[in-house]
Amino acid sequence: MHVITGLGVGGAETMLAALAEAEAGAGTPPVVVSLTPGGPIAERLAGSGVPVFDLGMARGRPGLRGMTKMIGLIRRFRPAVVQSWMYHANLVATAALSLSGRRARTTHYWGIRCSDMDLDAYGRGFRLVVQAGARLSRWPDAVTCNSEAGIAVHEQLGYRPRQFVLIDNGIDTNRFKPDRQARVEVRNEHGVALDRPVFAVAARVDPMKDYPVLLSALEQLPDFTAIVMGEGTEALPSLPNLIRIGRSNDVPRLFAAADLIVSSSAYGEGFSNAIAEGMACGLPAVATNVGDAGRIIGKTGAVVPPRDPGALADAIEGILRAPNLAVRGAAARERIVGEFALDRAVARFRQLHRDGV
Repeated sequence: MHVITGLGVGGAETMLAALAEAEAGAGTPPVVVSLTPGGPIAERLAGSGVPVFDLGMARGRPGLRGMTKMIGLIRRFRPAVVQSWMYHANLVATAALSLSGRRARTTHYWGIRCSDMDLDAYGRGFRLVVQAGARLSRWPDAVTCNSEAGIAVHEQLGYRPRQFVLIDNGIDTNRFKPDRQARVEVRNEHGVALDRPVFAVAARVDPMKDYPVLLSALEQLPDFTAIVMGEGTEALPSLPNLIRIGRSNDVPRLFAAADLIVSSSAYGEGFSNAIAEGMACGLPAVATNVGDAGRIIGKTGAVVPPRDPGALADAIEGILRAPNLAVRGAAARERIVGEFALDRAVARFRQLHRDGV
């Protein structure tokens, strides 16, 4: 049984969906429980034959009715393993499993997906949830984490689990791959010349993604175009060299139109799916030094300090004007295929759930 805060589009949700679909394909579909209702990933899972339930909770506000339903689902399905994802789901699953009377017969793994979150940016309630996680972190049998940075940060926050287990995110390299035809089509659709340097950004509008720094860097790059996609990007300020897509279900096709993937995050990233997905599409990466960005990119791109638009602009220009751009792009894809492919992550989770730590 997987328990997650919500099933909107995000790194944790995408990884859970890929894992659940792989398990369903092997004839052992899991049960997925979302604290909050709805979301594109919920529809995707249901279409793949994975049972999906929601607790009807409001985001950030767990209620007694939802907790009672969670307890009932545990008693009904009697899972051998509960894998929870993200802070709120970790706590709800912990409480429900304890109250269900099945804790002694069920292995419980927490999941942590971020690194150095700016807790002040998300209110007192969120801070209390993170602090409660630290106090209860020895409850689960282990805590899975998708980044080395995430492990280090949570140790500093006082998390003392029985064991941390590192499982990198996995990228579907059959879906995220170079596509020359899409490159031409997307550029034509948006009136971008085939020889104009373009970089892509895939991130919702959120303080951690630091769009103000990205837009400031873009203003220093009048000869380049940025394609931004993700919830809220359609409402970003208008710039002559900015294409604002909003939320999209066609990310690989949009990536195909670009020459570079960029991440401007200020904090909080663990393992950035956006960076790795762009690289799988044959794009070298420029990213701020947040989470495991440097470990993902290796020597195929550039890492710069966060909150520094000048450094970000210089790195973008440096790579896009370099004569070896195609070579870097091929190396970026090769790195993802070899180190961070989806089948590796799925196999690691399935091994953990079958054999334990």
